[in-house]
Amino acid sequence: MNNIQYITHSNDRFDHIEGAELALKGGCRWVQLRMKDATDEDFLAAGRRVRELCSAFGATFVLDDRVHLVKELQADGVHLGRLDMPVDEARKYLGDGKIIIGGTANTFDDILKLARQGADYIGCGPFRYTATKKRLAPILGLEGYSRLTGQMKAHGLHVPILAIGGILREDVPAIMATGVSGIAVSGAVLNADDPAREMERFINT
Repeated sequence: MNNIQYITHSNDRFDHIEGAELALKGGCRWVQLRMKDATDEDFLAAGRRVRELCSAFGATFVLDDRVHLVKELQADGVHLGRLDMPVDEARKYLGDGKIIIGGTANTFDDILKLARQGADYIGCGPFRYTATKKRLAPILGLEGYSRLTGQMKAHGLHVPILAIGGILREDVPAIMATGVSGIAVSGAVLNADDPAREMERFINT
């Protein structure tokens, strides 16, 4: 599968920049820089390096939340959480260019709202418990994704859905069978013995 987004994270071995580089070396071509507790200054410093890396690998570079830094970092897009700026407001702020705007959903009402606001894709989860996210929404599991994609079909909604939240490589075939468009990964790659190889395995699953 090639529709996979890597969301940056840090652990005791790798920082956000190193993790992004390893994911890119493993074949990932879509990176979201997520540094929730960082200052704008630290975010910009990391963002400039990740921007360079994404350009070198021909990858899409998305920021988590920080709409006001998209232009400065020449990011390709921004991902907005449920408590962040609404998608339509971000679109007005960023203009009608080719900026990708994604949103986060946990329920069908969330999906409907984001679709109406013009989201380009929706990160939907969590699939299972994940330690990389604070304030975790209710777990969806395979049944949840099947239900949501069924509701989308019934309402004629075609926004791409990315499953997210504690996804391991062995989960991918069953998750994709629910009708989602792709997945987002973080800890499963960064915490692997060989993150680049693990990303390669995810892509080849």
